[in-house]
Amino acid sequence: MEAITALGDPVRRRLYDYVVAQDHEVGRAEAADAAGIQRTLAAFHLDRLAGAGLLDVVFRRPPGKAGPGAGRPAKLYRRSATEHVVSLPPRDYGTAAVLLAEVVDALGAEANLEEVARRHGRSAGASAKGDVEEVLARQGYAPYREGDAVRMRNCPFHTLARDFPPLMCGMNLALIEGLLDGMGETGLSAYLRPRPGECCVEIISKNNDD
Repeated sequence: MEAITALGDPVRRRLYDYVVAQDHEVGRAEAADAAGIQRTLAAFHLDRLAGAGLLDVVFRRPPGKAGPGAGRPAKLYRRSATEHVVSLPPRDYGTAAVLLAEVVDALGAEANLEEVARRHGRSAGASAKGDVEEVLARQGYAPYREGDAVRMRNCPFHTLARDFPPLMCGMNLALIEGLLDGMGETGLSAYLRPRPGECCVEIISKNNDD
Protein backbone atom coordinates (compact mmCIF):
# COMPACT_ATOMS: atom_id res chain seq x y z
CA MET A 1 0.00 0.00 0.00
CA GLU A 2 2.91 2.33 0.75
CA ALA A 3 4.24 1.77 -2.77
CA ILE A 4 0.94 2.92 -4.30
CA THR A 5 0.94 6.02 -2.12
CA ALA A 6 4.53 6.81 -3.06
CA LEU A 7 3.73 6.73 -6.78
CA GLY A 8 0.60 8.85 -6.36
CA ASP A 9 2.58 12.08 -6.66
CA PRO A 10 3.17 12.93 -10.36
CA VAL A 11 6.68 14.33 -9.77
CA ARG A 12 7.64 11.25 -7.79
CA ARG A 13 6.27 8.99 -10.52
CA ARG A 14 8.30 10.92 -13.12
CA LEU A 15 11.47 10.41 -11.07
CA TYR A 16 10.71 6.72 -10.60
CA ASP A 17 10.09 6.17 -14.31
CA TYR A 18 13.37 7.89 -15.15
CA VAL A 19 15.50 5.92 -12.68
CA VAL A 20 14.14 2.49 -13.63
CA ALA A 21 14.67 3.21 -17.34
CA GLN A 22 18.42 3.81 -16.92
CA ASP A 23 21.22 1.27 -17.26
CA HIS A 24 23.21 2.93 -14.47
CA GLU A 25 22.73 4.12 -10.92
CA VAL A 26 21.29 7.63 -10.87
CA GLY A 27 22.43 10.51 -8.67
CA ARG A 28 20.21 13.23 -7.28
CA ALA A 29 21.47 15.94 -9.65
CA GLU A 30 20.88 13.78 -12.74
CA ALA A 31 17.39 12.85 -11.56
CA ALA A 32 16.56 16.49 -10.81
CA ASP A 33 17.65 17.57 -14.30
CA ALA A 34 15.60 14.81 -15.90
CA ALA A 35 12.47 15.75 -13.95
CA GLY A 36 13.01 19.50 -14.28
CA ILE A 37 12.99 20.15 -10.52
CA GLN A 38 15.41 21.36 -7.84
CA ARG A 39 17.97 18.91 -6.48
CA THR A 40 16.65 19.18 -2.91
CA LEU A 41 13.12 18.32 -4.04
CA ALA A 42 14.44 15.42 -6.10
CA ALA A 43 16.35 14.12 -3.07
CA PHE A 44 13.18 14.24 -0.96
CA HIS A 45 11.12 12.30 -3.50
CA LEU A 46 13.88 9.79 -4.27
CA ASP A 47 14.25 9.00 -0.58
CA ARG A 48 10.49 8.54 -0.30
CA LEU A 49 10.62 6.06 -3.20
CA ALA A 50 13.50 4.23 -1.54
CA GLY A 51 11.65 4.16 1.77
CA ALA A 52 8.66 2.56 0.05
CA GLY A 53 10.94 -0.16 -1.37
CA LEU A 54 10.55 1.02 -4.97
CA LEU A 55 14.22 2.03 -5.39
CA ASP A 56 17.44 0.66 -3.95
CA VAL A 57 20.12 3.01 -2.59
CA VAL A 58 23.88 2.56 -3.03
CA PHE A 59 26.80 4.79 -2.07
CA ARG A 60 29.73 5.16 -4.47
CA ARG A 61 32.49 7.63 -5.17
CA PRO A 62 32.72 9.03 -8.70
CA PRO A 63 35.17 7.16 -10.98
CA GLY A 64 38.77 8.19 -10.44
CA LYS A 65 38.21 9.54 -6.92
CA ALA A 66 39.49 7.53 -3.99
CA GLY A 67 41.49 7.83 -0.83
CA PRO A 68 41.85 10.84 1.49
CA GLY A 69 40.31 14.01 0.16
CA ALA A 70 38.01 12.19 -2.23
CA GLY A 71 34.95 13.29 -0.28
CA ARG A 72 31.97 11.30 0.82
CA PRO A 73 30.50 8.67 -1.53
CA ALA A 74 27.55 9.91 -3.55
CA LYS A 75 24.07 8.59 -2.82
CA LEU A 76 22.77 6.82 -5.92
CA TYR A 77 19.48 5.15 -6.79
CA ARG A 78 18.54 2.17 -8.94
CA ARG A 79 15.51 0.02 -9.67
CA SER A 80 14.60 -2.24 -6.78
CA ALA A 81 14.68 -5.98 -7.32
CA THR A 82 11.66 -6.30 -5.02
CA GLU A 83 8.33 -6.91 -6.73
CA HIS A 84 5.21 -5.08 -5.59
CA VAL A 85 1.83 -6.57 -6.34
CA VAL A 86 -1.31 -5.01 -4.91
CA SER A 87 -4.76 -6.55 -4.96
CA LEU A 88 -7.75 -5.34 -3.00
CA PRO A 89 -9.10 -7.50 -1.47
CA PRO A 90 -6.00 -9.74 -1.34
CA ARG A 91 -5.70 -12.41 -4.04
CA ASP A 92 -2.92 -14.99 -4.30
CA TYR A 93 -2.33 -15.13 -8.06
CA GLY A 94 1.37 -15.77 -7.50
CA THR A 95 0.80 -19.19 -5.94
CA ALA A 96 -1.66 -20.11 -8.69
CA ALA A 97 0.92 -19.15 -11.34
CA VAL A 98 3.60 -21.29 -9.67
CA LEU A 99 1.27 -24.29 -9.47
CA LEU A 100 0.28 -23.94 -13.13
CA ALA A 101 3.92 -23.62 -14.16
CA GLU A 102 4.77 -26.78 -12.22
CA VAL A 103 1.98 -28.69 -13.99
CA VAL A 104 3.07 -27.52 -17.45
CA ASP A 105 6.67 -28.42 -16.62
CA ALA A 106 5.71 -31.85 -15.26
CA LEU A 107 3.55 -32.69 -18.28
CA GLY A 108 6.12 -31.50 -20.79
CA ALA A 109 3.50 -29.19 -22.29
CA GLU A 110 5.90 -26.37 -23.19
CA ALA A 111 4.83 -26.41 -26.85
CA ASN A 112 1.18 -25.97 -25.85
CA LEU A 113 2.07 -23.07 -23.57
CA GLU A 114 4.07 -21.37 -26.30
CA GLU A 115 1.23 -21.81 -28.79
CA VAL A 116 -1.22 -20.14 -26.40
CA ALA A 117 1.29 -17.38 -25.61
CA ARG A 118 1.88 -16.69 -29.30
CA ARG A 119 -1.87 -16.51 -29.91
CA HIS A 120 -2.33 -14.17 -26.95
CA GLY A 121 0.52 -11.95 -28.14
CA ARG A 122 -0.91 -11.83 -31.66
CA SER A 123 -4.29 -10.73 -30.31
CA ALA A 124 -2.70 -8.05 -28.12
CA GLY A 125 -0.58 -6.80 -31.00
CA ALA A 126 -3.56 -6.51 -33.35
CA SER A 127 -5.23 -3.99 -31.02
CA ALA A 128 -2.08 -2.22 -29.80
CA LYS A 129 -1.52 1.50 -30.36
CA GLY A 130 1.94 2.98 -30.90
CA ASP A 131 5.27 1.54 -31.98
CA VAL A 132 6.91 -1.60 -30.59
CA GLU A 133 8.80 0.19 -27.83
CA GLU A 134 5.69 2.03 -26.65
CA VAL A 135 3.68 -1.19 -26.54
CA LEU A 136 6.42 -3.06 -24.67
CA ALA A 137 6.76 -0.19 -22.19
CA ARG A 138 3.04 -0.32 -21.38
CA GLN A 139 3.39 -4.04 -20.69
CA GLY A 140 6.18 -3.46 -18.19
CA TYR A 141 9.23 -4.53 -20.21
CA ALA A 142 11.11 -1.19 -19.87
CA PRO A 143 12.55 -1.36 -23.42
CA TYR A 144 15.62 0.53 -24.59
CA ARG A 145 17.63 0.83 -27.79
CA GLU A 146 21.05 -0.75 -28.17
CA GLY A 147 22.16 0.03 -31.69
CA ASP A 148 19.61 -1.54 -34.02
CA ALA A 149 18.32 -3.88 -31.32
CA VAL A 150 15.59 -3.41 -28.73
CA ARG A 151 16.51 -4.80 -25.31
CA MET A 152 14.31 -4.84 -22.20
CA ARG A 153 15.48 -4.03 -18.68
CA ASN A 154 12.55 -5.71 -16.94
CA CYS A 155 11.03 -9.17 -17.14
CA PRO A 156 7.32 -9.05 -16.23
CA PHE A 157 7.57 -12.74 -15.31
CA HIS A 158 10.73 -12.39 -13.22
CA THR A 159 9.74 -14.58 -10.26
CA LEU A 160 8.50 -17.46 -12.40
CA ALA A 161 11.42 -17.09 -14.82
CA ARG A 162 13.82 -17.46 -11.90
CA ASP A 163 12.20 -20.76 -10.83
CA PHE A 164 11.31 -22.12 -14.29
CA PRO A 165 13.77 -20.44 -16.69
CA PRO A 166 13.41 -22.58 -19.87
CA LEU A 167 9.63 -22.75 -19.51
CA MET A 168 9.04 -19.05 -18.91
CA CYS A 169 11.67 -17.78 -21.34
CA GLY A 170 10.15 -19.93 -24.09
CA MET A 171 6.70 -18.57 -23.23
CA ASN A 172 7.99 -15.00 -23.17
CA LEU A 173 9.67 -15.39 -26.56
CA ALA A 174 6.48 -16.82 -28.08
CA LEU A 175 4.43 -14.00 -26.55
CA ILE A 176 6.67 -11.32 -28.07
CA GLU A 177 6.80 -13.13 -31.42
CA GLY A 178 3.02 -13.11 -31.45
CA LEU A 179 2.96 -9.44 -30.48
CA LEU A 180 5.22 -8.50 -33.39
CA ASP A 181 3.13 -10.61 -35.75
CA GLY A 182 -0.11 -9.02 -34.56
CA MET A 183 1.35 -5.54 -34.99
CA GLY A 184 2.40 -6.35 -38.54
CA GLU A 185 6.09 -5.85 -37.72
CA THR A 186 7.33 -8.19 -40.43
CA GLY A 187 10.79 -6.60 -40.44
CA LEU A 188 11.54 -7.50 -36.81
CA SER A 189 12.50 -10.80 -35.19
CA ALA A 190 12.67 -11.84 -31.53
CA TYR A 191 15.43 -14.08 -30.17
CA LEU A 192 16.40 -15.57 -26.82
CA ARG A 193 19.54 -13.68 -25.79
CA PRO A 194 19.47 -13.58 -21.98
CA ARG A 195 21.53 -11.17 -19.90
CA PRO A 196 21.77 -10.96 -16.11
CA GLY A 197 19.14 -8.63 -14.68
CA GLU A 198 17.26 -8.14 -17.98
CA CYS A 199 14.54 -9.76 -20.05
CA CYS A 200 15.80 -12.80 -21.96
CA VAL A 201 14.44 -11.60 -25.32
CA GLU A 202 16.07 -9.27 -27.83
CA ILE A 203 14.31 -7.81 -30.86
CA ILE A 204 16.33 -6.99 -33.96
CA SER A 205 15.75 -6.11 -37.60
CA LYS A 206 15.68 -9.14 -39.89
CA ASN A 207 18.27 -7.37 -42.05
CA ASN A 208 20.70 -7.65 -39.12
CA ASP A 209 20.08 -11.30 -38.22
CA ASP A 210 23.31 -13.12 -37.43
